[in-house]
Amino acid sequence: MIRISEIKLPLTALPVESLRAADAPHETEVDRITPPHPEDALRQKAAQALSLDASEIAALDVFKRSFDARKADILAVYIVDVQLKETQPEALVLARHADHPHIQATPDMVWTAPCHAPARFGEQKSEHKGERPVVVGFGPCGMFAALVLAQMGFKPIVIERGTTVRQRTKDTWNLWRKKILNAESNVQFGEGGAGTFSDGKLYSQIKDPRHLGRKVMDEFVQAGAPAEILYAAHPHIGTFKLVKVVEQLRAQIIALGGEILFEHRVSDVQITPTPQGRQLTGLHVLDLRSGQTRLLPTRHAVLALGHSARDTFAMLHARGVFMQTKAFSIGVRIEHPQSVIDQARWGRHAGHPLLGAADYKLVHHARNGRAVYSFCMCPGGTVVAATSEAGRVVTNGMSQYSRNERNANAGLVVGIEPSDFPLDPVAWIAAFGEITGPALAQEAMQLAARQPGQAHPLAGIVLQRQLETLAFAVGGATYEAPGQLVGDFLAHRPSTQLGSVVPSYKPGVRLGDLSDVLPAYAIDAMREALPLFGRKIKGFDMHDAVMTGVETRTSSPLKISRGEDYQSLNTAGLYPAGEGASYAGGILSAGVDGIKVGEALARSLMHHSQ
Repeated sequence: MIRISEIKLPLTALPVESLRAADAPHETEVDRITPPHPEDALRQKAAQALSLDASEIAALDVFKRSFDARKADILAVYIVDVQLKETQPEALVLARHADHPHIQATPDMVWTAPCHAPARFGEQKSEHKGERPVVVGFGPCGMFAALVLAQMGFKPIVIERGTTVRQRTKDTWNLWRKKILNAESNVQFGEGGAGTFSDGKLYSQIKDPRHLGRKVMDEFVQAGAPAEILYAAHPHIGTFKLVKVVEQLRAQIIALGGEILFEHRVSDVQITPTPQGRQLTGLHVLDLRSGQTRLLPTRHAVLALGHSARDTFAMLHARGVFMQTKAFSIGVRIEHPQSVIDQARWGRHAGHPLLGAADYKLVHHARNGRAVYSFCMCPGGTVVAATSEAGRVVTNGMSQYSRNERNANAGLVVGIEPSDFPLDPVAWIAAFGEITGPALAQEAMQLAARQPGQAHPLAGIVLQRQLETLAFAVGGATYEAPGQLVGDFLAHRPSTQLGSVVPSYKPGVRLGDLSDVLPAYAIDAMREALPLFGRKIKGFDMHDAVMTGVETRTSSPLKISRGEDYQSLNTAGLYPAGEGASYAGGILSAGVDGIKVGEALARSLMHHSQ
């Protein structure tokens, strides 16, 4: 087939169906009907690009559709794959257009397994042979690592500290509605990972020469996701649809011989010295329901922990697994009326059914050297309570598939560096407790003395816990979050009453002064950025827009480094993966990384089984 990009049509040329008016949480299986593509117009444009007659095109498939809103008249931009009739050999047509930047052969995007498990894998009794791989964590990364391992016949065992996605949904609503936190089942922990309670965004800027992202998308569609995610430029699923997709992926893994242990947490790792260094030989697994711990022998484990598994990070550090601190970002969630964003982005086309709720992406480099940017923008969504630890407040954003909620929200965050992380022993003790805190604080100070400017691997967690604990206290110690109106924030005064924007965060927002919660450098940078963002998105700095804090889990605060074989730099058999290990950022990239790590683990298993 031949791929043609940059086929442009006016918005008026596209068929339109009305959007179904259904807000979360009442989404049903009866979603909006995806309008057909304007195939006749696309055929004419494709034929024109190839210098052919439209009748010579046997078939046309839409690979991608986006919208160009840089001018008043919005354009739909398509990438299409065409198959020609036998009278026109594709090789000759491609040769005639070899210099055309928008015409090329359609790449092969079908995933091919690099190997397959031997017959009766997992049943051999000799030492190490047939030992089943373990996947720790069942978010997008762990899910796709387990899926490809199962599809290759390796019958993985998945260890997930949280509950099934439906029970997890109930536990999460308990925090939002009743202010009752389950520290093992919440926005961060449980089947589907943090991405389940998000906008369900399925796009990324990672390099993907093998088209593994397509494998992720295909699996989602087969599991019940809307088919339009395969061609939308900025596809998303939404939380309630993701619930059913996740359940179907779990069922497939189990049907292929995989096993999933919910409410089980890896409490320790067994590492054995070898002539070559260190080798994983087992995992200590705690059954959270019974309180019993057992040793699960394995020499191959994917660590798909997510960015909030702080207790597991500390355990791995204590066992000498190589890791490093890294930069991340902190800030707030900012909410505007979605209509304001739609008008600013789409102009006179605001409200067009095909365009849906508009999004944005903003960045500013402040005078104090800090980068301020929008993060994880959720059109027509809500701000959610995302803490996984008692006595702490964390915010995040979420949307349903319909994106029909009144407000738009996004993280408004400021980049920070390891040099910002605390060395104060009191902060370390507050973060890690009276038993391990003092020793970790001493490690941090000794490291800083030996290598000035070098932060302890766990130092970012100290800062996160500092800010989250402060936000909990300022919010009234009830899991309400501190908030402030943008106009008051810019005027350096506390907020005392809401304006036209009603914040969506549950359990609730307590108005005040965000400078009581966030560091001065972050406050100064955001105050500088907001008016500038208001010039780019009219109304962004409107007085009534609400800022709710704190956003601290934009990415993992550390990196569990790995080599070219995808294994830990100093512990063979451990495969750090996904967002928690700092190899992904979002559902799609985490899924892609899970596939890569699953493949690498399978190749290693085949090598050791020979």
